[in-house]
Amino acid sequence: MEENDFVSIWLEETGNPAIEELTQRNLNLADKTATILLEKKIDLNDLAIPLDINPDELNRWLQGRHSFSPKVLTEIAALINE
Repeated sequence: MEENDFVSIWLEETGNPAIEELTQRNLNLADKTATILLEKKIDLNDLAIPLDINPDELNRWLQGRHSFSPKVLTEIAALINE
């Protein structure tokens, strides 16, 4: 980082609201998804197939170790709300 890079300094001090919002959205939807999968007794593979996502990737997401784009989050929300 350059000494006078004010944007980088500001981001370092305050964080990036867009990234924080996406992270929170990922966590909220992951929690909701995990609950619905348990309630409806839906296998992780059954969610992965229509999303064309590896079940291991979905599992990492549910554990908070992975994040998805807003587009994928919207697709997941649509599927679990059916």
